Amino acid sequence: MRQNRPAIGVALYSGAVLVLGGYFAFAAVQGEFGLFNRIQIEAEAAELRARRDALADELARYENRTRRLSDDFLDLELLDQQARDVLGLMRPDEIVIR
Repeated sequence: MRQNRPAIGVALYSGAVLVLGGYFAFAAVQGEFGLFNRIQIEAEAAELRARRDALADELARYENRTRRLSDDFLDLELLDQQARDVLGLMRPDEIVIR
């Protein structure tokens, strides 16, 4: 005669599988390497790339101005502007209104 297994063993096994499955599903969505964290990291990466590009543009502008003020290449308009801003110089034919 065959004995019937107790139903409690099957219930414990099913419960353990269900709990483990729930834990792994939660970890896949909310965990350190989950979907939500990945979306957040991708958004931060896009923001940092945009900031990097803006800084590269600003650096290019500074390099251009530095080159224009160097001994090899002298931009008279930029030199005139810098002399006016930094030294407070003006031309004899100009009128200053304060």
